Amino acid sequence: MVPVTSIAAWGVVCGIALGLGLWSLVSLTPRLSRPRLADRVAPYVADFSYGARELLDRKTVDPLPVIGALFSPSIVRAREILGRLFGGTETIARRLRQANSNVTVDGFRTQLLVWGGGGAIVGLLVSIAVARAQTAPIAMQVAIVIGSAVLGVIARDSLLQRAAKARVARLASELPTVLEFLTLSLSAGEGVLDAIRRVARISGGELASELGSVVSAVNTGLPLGETLIALADDLQLPPFTRCVEQLTGALDRGTPLAEVLRAQAQDVREDAKRELLEVAGKKEIAMMVPLVFLILPVTIAFAIFPGILVLQMGL
Repeated sequence: MVPVTSIAAWGVVCGIALGLGLWSLVSLTPRLSRPRLADRVAPYVADFSYGARELLDRKTVDPLPVIGALFSPSIVRAREILGRLFGGTETIARRLRQANSNVTVDGFRTQLLVWGGGGAIVGLLVSIAVARAQTAPIAMQVAIVIGSAVLGVIARDSLLQRAAKARVARLASELPTVLEFLTLSLSAGEGVLDAIRRVARISGGELASELGSVVSAVNTGLPLGETLIALADDLQLPPFTRCVEQLTGALDRGTPLAEVLRAQAQDVREDAKRELLEVAGKKEIAMMVPLVFLILPVTIAFAIFPGILVLQMGL
């Protein structure tokens, strides 16, 4: 039979969760009252009125404004600590850019905090289940909660790192083909910007979309060389960075670009072959582990066991 104290504790937890859920639903429902005069006039004066822009920028994104206002200093402090623990602002911004994520740095820090809170809740439930099954010390329960929170934060950061590495790998695999397309366009007599625009239009992939953003930036009036350098700094892809350096140098010196890009494409393919051979060598060593520690001992056991059995039987 469950003790009354345990039922009361679970009742308090369920009541708090129900109250927060109902509060969130009520706060998200639209108001039935007529819009104010300021709300109706603000869209027409937002170009020259700072107050109108602030009024239009306000959005109901926090369903619990009172709790958010109470705990916002602690949340901001926790986000800053998590950001410093996981590489700082520059590292997080670079990973988000490499993963092509629309999340901001502060948003990612908030996600880390949310994942940590979710892990802590899971750890709390596990510790309660363990305590009900058998007597467990308080230190063990606290360690379970803290460990689950840390695992939640690490899991979110690992997902971002994996997404960034996977996209960078796709960019590296697409780079030789894109360079060859650019070489063909330049050899046909097109300019650099026209060749990049053609490749971005007819190609599909991560690198083509990045080149499309370069074309859009150049169309707004930014220089082509500076835009390419900024893209190389954001992606942090060494082969692409070398290509951009060679391309901007050729643009400054007037060197034929087709030959430069053809040589860069060949170099990138050679680098890809070398990396593939290195990965194959590492995989070959990894494939030897089950052979040496699993298959070989089983084979030896099957070869020796019948002889030992015959000797023990005295045949």
